[in-house]
Amino acid sequence: MELTRRDVLGALSAAGVGSVSGCSDLLEDGAVGESPTEDDPITDHDVETLVALAEVVYPSGVTEIESFVREYSVVRVREDPTYARGVRETVARLDDYVAEWHDDAYADLSASARADVLEQMAVDTADPDPDGVAGERIRYYLVNELLYAFYASPTGAGLVGLENPPGHPGGTTSYREGPHE
Repeated sequence: MELTRRDVLGALSAAGVGSVSGCSDLLEDGAVGESPTEDDPITDHDVETLVALAEVVYPSGVTEIESFVREYSVVRVREDPTYARGVRETVARLDDYVAEWHDDAYADLSASARADVLEQMAVDTADPDPDGVAGERIRYYLVNELLYAFYASPTGAGLVGLENPPGHPGGTTSYREGPHE
């Protein structure tokens, strides 16, 4: 299952970042730099870390994760400086934790080691809290945001049977049929 530009636009629109027509203009300049600036509030390392996380938390059959996460994340953080600061700080906390145990950055670990780190930090059971401890912040700023983007996209929604929920426009068949149980 391939994530496409359409998925990025759908996820951004669901997140309230512009409209579908305005989002495509936002995607044109998706590059980030080595250090945060006013125009690029997160770094390339931050985005690499988000991609590495997505590779762990997204379903295994999904492809084109890197381009999806890069395009979504860069636009998402440019629209909200407070969120961008939270992402930067949380990536730094995650890297500090990983450096203590593995002498490396999270993005440089193998996929199985990245999954182990999330399990050790209890990210899967942590309550998302932007001001909480590391696991709670990772859940709030990184994992939940990535999962929201994925399942708000047409591909992710289709994976769980929500590609055209009742009440959502989708042709004459969608309003004539109820949900398939």
